[in-house]
Amino acid sequence: MKKTCTLLLCLVLASCATVHESYAPDGRQAYTLNCSGLARGWDKCFEAAGNLCKAAGYDVLDRSDESAAAVGAGGGGLFGAKTNERSMVIACKKPVG
Repeated sequence: MKKTCTLLLCLVLASCATVHESYAPDGRQAYTLNCSGLARGWDKCFEAAGNLCKAAGYDVLDRSDESAAAVGAGGGGLFGAKTNERSMVIACKKPVG
C-alpha cells in the first residue's frame, strides 16, 4: 500500500510544468517552462503560461521538443523508457494603454 501511495504521489507531482524565471531580449520578465516526461505534455506548459500571464496573454519566444531515453534500475533489473524533453520560453504581453 505504501509503495502504491508513493507512486501515486510521484505521478501527481510529475504532472505539473516546472517554471524558472529569466528575462527576454526586450527586457520583459520571461519564464522557461519545462513539461518533459511521460506524465506531462505541451498542455501543461500552455496551462502554466496561462496561469502566469492571465488575461494579458503571452508570446512564445522559444520552444523545444526532443525525444529522450531514460534508464533505471529496480525490481532486480534494469528498465528503459522513451520520454520527451519539452520546454518553452514565454514572456507575458505588455498591457495595452
